Amino acid sequence: MPSFYATFHLRKPVCSLVHELLSANHRKVVVIYDSLMKFVVQDLPLIPNIECYCFNSTSAFMSYSYYWELKGKPFHPGTENYEDIPTVGDSFPPEFWDFLKIQEQFDGKNHISGELYNSSRVIESLYLDLMAKEYDGMKQWAIGPFNPMEPQEKRKDSNKCHESLDWLDKQERDSVIFVSFGTTTSLCDEEIKVLAIGLEKSCQKFVWVLRDADKGDVFTSEVRKAQLPEGYEERIKERGIIVRDWAPQLEILAHSSTGGFMSHCGWNSCMESMSFGVPIAAWPMHSDQPRNSPLVTKYLKIGLIVRPWARRDEVVTSEIVENAVKTLMASSEGDEMRKRAADLSNAIKKSTDGGINRAEMDSFIAHISR
Repeated sequence: MPSFYATFHLRKPVCSLVHELLSANHRKVVVIYDSLMKFVVQDLPLIPNIECYCFNSTSAFMSYSYYWELKGKPFHPGTENYEDIPTVGDSFPPEFWDFLKIQEQFDGKNHISGELYNSSRVIESLYLDLMAKEYDGMKQWAIGPFNPMEPQEKRKDSNKCHESLDWLDKQERDSVIFVSFGTTTSLCDEEIKVLAIGLEKSCQKFVWVLRDADKGDVFTSEVRKAQLPEGYEERIKERGIIVRDWAPQLEILAHSSTGGFMSHCGWNSCMESMSFGVPIAAWPMHSDQPRNSPLVTKYLKIGLIVRPWARRDEVVTSEIVENAVKTLMASSEGDEMRKRAADLSNAIKKSTDGGINRAEMDSFIAHISR
């Protein structure tokens, strides 16, 4: 939270920068700002020849469902499957809500000229259209995915090739589940234990990124080394690899041996997984993740739930992990999810190569260049 509030100091410098750009005889200055920077840019819409566009790092489904909840969950065709989505207030700590309330004072059509999403109409057309209605027709552009669709790593030099990719090269197609919970989640010791046992009992191959969340205090020297059951790494070495530091997520998801992704369902991870056609075993932890998970599992049908959000206060059992991994990686149900995920990936790739996503970007550029 201190790092969020520190951004408030940017208000005057950003305003000064924009004035400098205008004084250099630019006809127009276009500002694209993150949705958590509304306080910082609050003065800019009042300046002539400035246009502001809000970039949303979360899904359009997350944005729309928030307004839908505030309005009492009115009926809209296509949204009836989400009557059981979690309440937004349960997903964020009170301190973050206090920060958001400050941001929301500077929200709305009088402050912005349009909104951008790291998404695709192939994925979220319904919710982008519903968001446009919420803003009385304000333009919504889905110009994602922002991640490369064909990630490449310099692999001729073995010193530059990550160990996980070398290991994946030796595995069969769609035989490995990638387990990673992003940079903002730390599992407790008990969760690590049951996840380890569940992966082992599933008898499926895996790459597990086992690391604590990034620290808010970059100067702290305290680093926890997560403890695994005694003898664990020796027992699973033939069919599993554990990475205790950074891992090349894009390259792992794009690898032909990767057939599943156990994820917290952060939106970047969802977009990357969908880009490469990898179905998701959803284990949401906080923030927008509890709402991204039903989008993936119930609407797109390219995944399954490991732990329902309603049971978030319970420690998942190793049997639940085992069954989720087996279902995703070694069942006809999992095969169907993989096929739908592959079809979605192909549609996303077509949309970025001269398709609807390219048209979205062209539309945005034409709009700001008018």
